[in-house]
Formats: sequence, C-alpha cells, structure tokens
Amino acid sequence: MTMCTARLFLLRLDLITNSNLLKHRINYFSHLHEDFNYFTEMEWQPDEQGLQQVLHLLKDSQSPNTAAQRAVQQKLEQLNQFPDFNNYLIFVLTRLKTEDEPTRSLSGLILKNNVKVHYQNFPPAVAHFIKQECLNNIGDPSPLIRATIGILITTISTKGELQTWPELLPHLCNMLDSEDYNICEGSFGALQKICEDSSELLDSDALNRPLNIMIPKFLQFFKHCSPKIRSVFQSLFALAADEDSEVRKNVCRALVMLLEVRVDRLIPHMRSIVEYMLQRSQDPDENVALEACEFWLTLAEQPICKDVLSGHLAQLVPVLVNGMKYSEIDIILLKGDVEEDEAVPDNEQDIKPRFHKSRTVTLRHEGNEAEEGEESDEDDDDDDDSLSDWNLRKCSAAALDVLANVFRDELLPHLLPVLKELLFHPDWVVKESGILVLGAIAEGCMQDMVPYLPELIPHLIQCLCDKKALVRSIACWTLSRYAHWVVSQPPDPYLKPLMTELLKRILDSNKRVQEAACSAFATLEEEACTELVPYLSFILDTLVFAFSKYQHKNLLILYDAIGTLADSVGHHLNQPEYIQKLMPPLIQKWNELKDEDKDLFPLLECLSSVATALQSGFLPYCEPVYQRCVTLVQKNLAQAMMYNQHPDQYEAPDKDFMIVALDLLSGLAEGLGAHVEQLVTRSNIMTLIFQCMQDTMPEVRQSSFALLGDLTKACFLHVKPCIAEFLPVLGLNLNPEFISVCNNATWAIGEIAIQMGTEMQPFVALVLNNLVEIINRPNTPKTLLENTAITIGRLGYVCPQEVAPMLPQFIRPWCTSLRNIRDNEEKDSAFRGICVMIGVNPGGVVQDFIFFCDAVASWVNPKDDLRDMFYKILHGFKDQVGEDNWQQFSEQFPLLLKERLSACYGV
Repeated sequence: MTMCTARLFLLRLDLITNSNLLKHRINYFSHLHEDFNYFTEMEWQPDEQGLQQVLHLLKDSQSPNTAAQRAVQQKLEQLNQFPDFNNYLIFVLTRLKTEDEPTRSLSGLILKNNVKVHYQNFPPAVAHFIKQECLNNIGDPSPLIRATIGILITTISTKGELQTWPELLPHLCNMLDSEDYNICEGSFGALQKICEDSSELLDSDALNRPLNIMIPKFLQFFKHCSPKIRSVFQSLFALAADEDSEVRKNVCRALVMLLEVRVDRLIPHMRSIVEYMLQRSQDPDENVALEACEFWLTLAEQPICKDVLSGHLAQLVPVLVNGMKYSEIDIILLKGDVEEDEAVPDNEQDIKPRFHKSRTVTLRHEGNEAEEGEESDEDDDDDDDSLSDWNLRKCSAAALDVLANVFRDELLPHLLPVLKELLFHPDWVVKESGILVLGAIAEGCMQDMVPYLPELIPHLIQCLCDKKALVRSIACWTLSRYAHWVVSQPPDPYLKPLMTELLKRILDSNKRVQEAACSAFATLEEEACTELVPYLSFILDTLVFAFSKYQHKNLLILYDAIGTLADSVGHHLNQPEYIQKLMPPLIQKWNELKDEDKDLFPLLECLSSVATALQSGFLPYCEPVYQRCVTLVQKNLAQAMMYNQHPDQYEAPDKDFMIVALDLLSGLAEGLGAHVEQLVTRSNIMTLIFQCMQDTMPEVRQSSFALLGDLTKACFLHVKPCIAEFLPVLGLNLNPEFISVCNNATWAIGEIAIQMGTEMQPFVALVLNNLVEIINRPNTPKTLLENTAITIGRLGYVCPQEVAPMLPQFIRPWCTSLRNIRDNEEKDSAFRGICVMIGVNPGGVVQDFIFFCDAVASWVNPKDDLRDMFYKILHGFKDQVGEDNWQQFSEQFPLLLKERLSACYGV
C-alpha cells in the first residue's frame, strides 16, 4: 500500500461521521498536495474518493438553499489552497461523460473563476494539464460542454496566456478543417470568444498579427453547410440574402459592430449597405428587422451620418415609422385589450428595483439650461416600460429620435405627409404609432414643429380621452415632450386644458395610463414651476386622492410626482391648507413602511423635497422623520462593521438605505435652517457623518458631504468642533475621478470657509493645490468647475494671503467657470474673494485681465459694495496702464462687453 493510499484508507474511516465532512475534505486535499510531485511524473489521474467528494460538492452547490450555497462557497475557498483541486475540476468537465451536463459545466465554470483569481499561482504542471484537456475536448458532443470549454480557453488566454500558449491559435484554426461538426463548431465558438476578448492583441505585433492568417481562414467558412457555423463570423454580402434568418440576423449584427469600430472599412460599400439594411429593416422575421434597425441608431452617432443618409431619407423614414406600430404580440403582452385594471394588484416581479441617486450640489445658471454631458433623471423612452425587452417598436422610435437630432428640419418634409395620415387614422394601432412618432421627433425637430403645434397640441389633449388605454398613455408621453412649448404660451388655450386632462388621467381606471400621466405631469411640473401655484389646491386634491387609488408600482411614481411638485413650486407649498392636504397621507405611508422596505427610497426622496419646500411648515413632522433617518444610518453602519469583521456570518448591508437617509437629513437641514439645531443637539449625527465620510462606497461619501455642507449652513455651532478631523478627509476626497464625491466635498469646504473666517488659515494648505489642479483639468464637468471656482473664491475671501499668490494659476478658468452663474450669495462671496486677492496680488491677474472684465460683466445686479469693488479694480487697472493703453486693450473686447462695462462702470 503506497503512502497516499494508506492515508486515504485512514481518512475513509474518519469520513463515516458527516459532521466533520468539510474538515476532512480539506485535509484530504492537503495530503494530496504533499504528494503532488509524485503525480506530475506521469499523466495525472484522480483518486476515486477525491473525485466523489468533488462531485458531492458540485451537487451541493446546485441547491437553492442559501445556507447550503454559503457552505459550498466556504469549502471552495478552502480547497483553492490546493492546486490539485483544479485538476479534479477539469477532469469532471472533460472526462466524466457519465455525469449530467449541468454538473460537468458547473465544474468548468468554477474552474474558470479559479483561473480568473488564482491562475498565476497554478503550478506549471496543473496549467499544462488544464490547457491540454481543453484542446483535446473542444469538440465534445454536448453544446453546453463545448461552450464551457470555450469560455475556459478564453479566460486562460486573457490571463496573458496568448503569448505563452503558442499552440492555441494554430490548433484551433486547424480544427476548423475537421469533418466532425462538433469539433468545427467548438473551435469556432472558442475563436469567437477569443476575438471578442482579445481583439487588440490579435492585431498586434506582440503575436505577429495572427488575424492576418485567421481572417482568410474564416472566409473559407462563409459557405459552410451548417447555418450555425455560417453565422459565427459573417460574410457581409455573400450571406446577405441567406435563407436562414439566424444568418441574416448575424450579418446585420456584424455590420453594426463594424460600423462602431471600423467604419472606414465600410465607407466604400456604404450605399449598398444602406440599401441592404433598408430591406432587412422590413424583414418578415422581427428579430432580423430589430438587428437591422440598430444600424440606424449606430450610424446616427457617426460623423458620416448626414452625408450617408441624406439621399435615403425618403425611403428610411416610412420604414422606421412602420416599425413603430405595436405588433400583435406586443398588444397581447401589454394586455392592450384590457381597459380597466386599477383594482388588480401588481405582480411584484414587474416592479423594477429602485436605486436612489445620491444628492449632488449644483448651482443655477442663466437660462437654467441642462448641463451637457451630465446624467439626467428624465427618461425619454416611450411608455412601454413594463414590456422591458428591447423590441422593433422601441428601436425604431429611438432611431427616429436620434435622426431627428441629426437632420432636424430636413427630416420633416419626409415625415409630415405621413404623420397627418397617421394621427387621424381610424385604426387605433396606426393612430397610436403616429402619436409616438410625434413624440420621438420632439427634441430634434421642435423649432420646425412650432407652426403646427397650435393645431396638434389640442388634438393630443383630445387623445387623452381616447377609449383605448394605449392611445391615452402614449398621448401623455408625447405631450410631456412638448411641455416646454406649452408653458411658453398663454395658459388658457394650452396649459390649463393640458393640466386638467392630465390630472384626470392620473386618476384613470387603467394602471398604464396612471403611470404615463404621473410621469408626464412630473415633466410638466419641472417646466411650469411657479406657473402652477394658482392651481395648487386642485393639483394636491388629485395627487392625494391617487394615494387611495393606486396599486404598488404607481404609488412609487406618485411619490416622484409629489417630490417634483415640491421642487418646482418651493416655498409656495408652505400654506396651512396645502400642508393639511399633503402631509397626512405621506406620514401614514411613512409609518406603514418597515426600515428594511425599499419603498422607503422614493418616499424618503419625496419627503426630502417636501421638507425643503415647506421650510418651517415641516416642523410639526420633523422630529420622528429626523430620528428615523439617524437610526437608519446608525443601523447600516453597524451592519457594515459586523459584515467587515465576520463576512461569513453577516449579510452585507444595502447602503442605499443609508444614502437616502443622509439625503433626507440634508433636505431637513436645508428646509428647517436654524430650526434643525435642536434635533442635532439631541443626536450623534456628527459622529455618524464622520464615519460616512470615510465609507468605501463613493455614493455614501457624496451624500455625507452634502449633509455636512447643509449642516454647516444651518447650525455651524455643532460642526465647528469637528473641523480639525473633517477637513483632512475632505481634502482626500478632492479626486475628480469620483466627480460627484469631489463636487460635494468641494462645496462643503467652501461653506465651511465662509463660517470659519480667518480661522480657516491652518487648513488652506490641505485643499488649495487640489482645487487649483481641478479647475485647470481638461474636460471637467461644468458643475464641478463652478463649485471649485466658488470654493477657491471663498477661501481667498477669508484667507487672501494664503491664496492670492496662486492667482495666475487659476484666474482664467475661474472667470470662465462663473460667467454663466446667476447672481446669488455663493457667486457674491466668491467674487468678493477674487477682488480681495487682486488687492493682495494685482500682478497675478494682469495677463488674464480681459477674462476678469468678462466675468464682472456677467453680473446683472451686484450689491452696491461689490459693485464698488469692481469699479475700483477696473479703474485702478485703467489708471495704471494709462488712457491710450486702455483704449488699445479694450479694442479686443466684444462689442457687448465693451458696452456693458462702459454703461455699468464707466470704463
């Protein structure tokens, strides 16, 4: 009996007791590891008992029981200490053909995860054995096993093995010539995955550009007898009319991919490709048509779009419009024949998980324009959300939307004749698609649609009363797309009837219409803002009545509509009559929900907006709300600590609860102002904020900095004792890689500076260099630039001696960042700072004085003492250089700037 066999015999006696099974499985592999050198001298073979134990483990891992899965995960982590374990896994995958396929495939996927994490620690013999087994079994009769081996091969190759596995690509290419379909298909599958994961490397000198050999090889297979093989790598034209729809679909997909990455290769053939895609966009197989429709979406993002499609709009527009009709299957899935379903409870699986978006502090601009390149909360998809699959209707609508943005007025001549026919069509499906078309072009063609809107908007408002629920719901969405125009007109013919009908639809008997109307009304609220104040009582009556009417899903959307209303009308909501209508149902929902219920997210967001708007009107409700938020943060932090110490015993916390609680506390601080002080006094909120500021999750830090800034403004008395601890943490978070975290930290530093005054001096060095670096960084988002400029200005205001020497390094981007900000307190303090710094270091602004002049001219109505500061600097500079030089200098000014400075400051 060999030493290893004797050990196994003794071990078998111990294994009779199941309670110690895990320990002994681990011991077993540790014994095998000691004898590993023995195994490497010949081809590796598994021990039967070890093999059985691995199989037991694989079976256990397929259990739906969470505790069992956690135990298996523990065992796997321990077994990974022994490289021999990976030999067993590949053996089960490739050799154990008597086992069921899911178990074999699972063995391969566990091995794939081990390769991803531990491959660099595999002994050479183990790595060699695994690679040989993969290549020898790529043609397994089972498609599942072939696919798993392909995934394993590409995972190994991405660990740097393409360079050190020279036989891989030649071996796979040679196996393409096999007459065995399984070997050919398995090799193609593996090569496809390698091409997807390592495309750049395959076309590099590091591997002598193997694509030069591989592509001609693939070309031979365009006419293979198997549709599956034909569809793996597509011939772009020879297969265009292939009788197999799977092949046509993949031809379209391949063209879309090429359009994304190598448009230069397609340009010579673009006319033929466009004509082909026009045909395929009308393919009888909807999956093919959908893939073809993606082409127009992708092309719209390319600079060549306008040149390529200008001559094809007459053919393309009707194809896209036709694709926007509901198919019969869509109508069935959407229960389009069901008109009244308000009493039917929602299927919980249909409710999308909600994720809270952490608070980002922003400034108001002139014209209130949206910030380019920043995420928007607005979802401009049409209202098929519950039909969550991407389909031809959605793709066609999205394509028309982006093309309207590319072609603008050029699109309308091709569209208007079709549109009129659609909008007044007797068939509701056709009419509905026309309303969708009108919504899809709203953004791109708005300017040229304006002459038609006085007729179209009343027609759409009429459609809100259509007998078909799907027509009513799409009319809600399309009207929301034109809300900006509606609000710009006299209220009686447009805003009032639209608002009246939308509020009726909020109380519709169809849940889909309720949802669309609620979302549309939220958009109208954002556009109309204080225009809605005269109608607040009527609006609140409707929204509050909806509380008693709505099922679960729409209740969550109702919270958004109420929160948006509060944001839009602000302090106008702070009337006893309105508070009495609104607060009881909100507080009732608040009391019904448990701390771990995710419905708290939208409700907390809603309450945050309401608290900010109601200001002192929220005082009667603030104490229990404040206390619960503090408790949510405290519980979440405690759970995170326990999880970090014992991840095997505790679940990781859902930190969204903490984030949303921090944001509501911000809303309370902003709304209640100094009144929040009594609540802060009776809690440990400052300790909790300090912990949140150091959390590993960026969104937690982001919200904690927003709260810190709001508490600094509301009750600095409680913040000041913590400044020495807080400021170094704020300084560490001035990292623009995390834009929103950096933005809120920057804003909080500025608020602290204003409160600290000259006592800020010891802390300036902790933050100033980072702020100057951020303001000079290319492609920094506008909001971050603005907050950085405000904070630099505020630091300069309270500590000019420390900041003024750096004026030449930031004055130009500082001025350009703040020229579009509305007059407000933050802008006021920042400009006072820049004026004080110029007084300390006038030479620091000389090179860029024209930018300072432009920034000064951006003020509409500065306070008198600030205007005097501007006057003195401008005249001081003029006197210093002399009249002639000033005239020469001011000749560079744009006419508007010259006139404004002359009128306001006499220079």
